Amino acid sequence: MPANRKIRLFQVDAFASRVFQGNPAAVCPLDAWLDDDTLQSIAEENNLSETAFFVANPNGFDLRWFTPKKEVDLCGHATLASAHVLFEHLGYTGSSITFATRSGELYVERQDDLLQMDFPASTPTPCETPEALEQGLGVRPIEVLAASDYVAVFDSEATVRAILPNHHFLAQLDLRGVIVTAQGTETDFVSRFFAPRFGVPEDPVTGSAHCALAPYWAGRLGKRLLTARQVSRRGGNLTCELQGDRVLLSGSAVTFMDAEITI
Repeated sequence: MPANRKIRLFQVDAFASRVFQGNPAAVCPLDAWLDDDTLQSIAEENNLSETAFFVANPNGFDLRWFTPKKEVDLCGHATLASAHVLFEHLGYTGSSITFATRSGELYVERQDDLLQMDFPASTPTPCETPEALEQGLGVRPIEVLAASDYVAVFDSEATVRAILPNHHFLAQLDLRGVIVTAQGTETDFVSRFFAPRFGVPEDPVTGSAHCALAPYWAGRLGKRLLTARQVSRRGGNLTCELQGDRVLLSGSAVTFMDAEITI
């Protein structure tokens, strides 16, 4: 690798209408892929829940996501942030973007002030409650399901907001993380997301979690179009629409930083 290589880096608040809300993601556009150790080191240095990297291909862009600890198969907010960078900063003129990822092709379409992401649905199925999950949340859910993450369902939004997670126990779980959720008071449902095993104690707004939450709540509430809020400290709003085996997730994004890193 050449010494003192310069790489452009954006920090974008995804699922936010102004800075200091939603979920911050770093985005690095690349001309060609760096080695995996360098990508992971950049993500660790950024110390955000996700750093996204993309490289142009004949049909769109190859897209990868890294937490401070490892590469992941799917990330919603960093995909939203990557599309925002392309539309707002890199002169992308199409109405939609195709990203090739480890989870297949993902699509992002600009719709006025919102970006709509087309992701695969991941319907969770009921499972036994792992002991570490109950110990880690400090309260027993009324229902537990599993997909890429555990989904722990509670009786109220207030219960979800009050959870004080013990990350020592949650880090022992075998899946990526834990989504806690309940029916909302002002939205159809609320959630929070914990993934300490991946270096993310609590993620502010997790698009990929809604690939499981949307089909679950669509079934519970009998509606395909749902409003959602992730009730982390920063918080963020999403609109979810279930379309067969796909979930459409819509939100806005704002740029916090446009910078350059040296490696």
